[in-house]
Amino acid sequence: MRIVNPYYSPKELKEMGFRKLGRHVLISRTCRIYTPEKMSIGDHVLIDDFTIMNGEITIGSYVHISSNCEFYAGETYIELGDFTAVSSRSALYATSDDYSGRYLSNPTAPKAYRHEDNLPIILEKHAIVGTGCTLMPGVTVAEGCSVGSMALVNKSTEPWGIYVGIPAKRIRERDKGLLEYEKKLTGQA
Repeated sequence: MRIVNPYYSPKELKEMGFRKLGRHVLISRTCRIYTPEKMSIGDHVLIDDFTIMNGEITIGSYVHISSNCEFYAGETYIELGDFTAVSSRSALYATSDDYSGRYLSNPTAPKAYRHEDNLPIILEKHAIVGTGCTLMPGVTVAEGCSVGSMALVNKSTEPWGIYVGIPAKRIRERDKGLLEYEKKLTGQA
């Protein structure tokens, strides 16, 4: 039985034409990256199987994107800060059709008959998103926030909170002990 490397090689990644590509980047061969020329990727990044990425996306360093995630930047952008993580089956929609019924929806209808919200999504440093979450246009998950599984984030969060539910609500503070490990890892200790 022949074992095939499940990740693109550094040479293959370079040939894809990313805007910026850091060191120690592992991207699964099963990912669908539609616009690599609009993507910047930092150091120590892991992107797992079956993830879809489309549009202007900036990924910091020490970032993990788990399997089956979806990133749709539309006409704006998505930004993941350093030490962020997005768990499996989560979706980030920086673009969304108007569902009110005043307009047609879906990309098969001409733009003249549609209305989209195009607002950036930002995950600040140390923000993590649990499995099965949905983030809507214009949301910033503030520094150090943790979003629990299956949450719908339709409003920006405040720093260092734990958020859960539909829609997501803050339930308590998140511990900042991880900042000491960041200092050790980055040589600031």
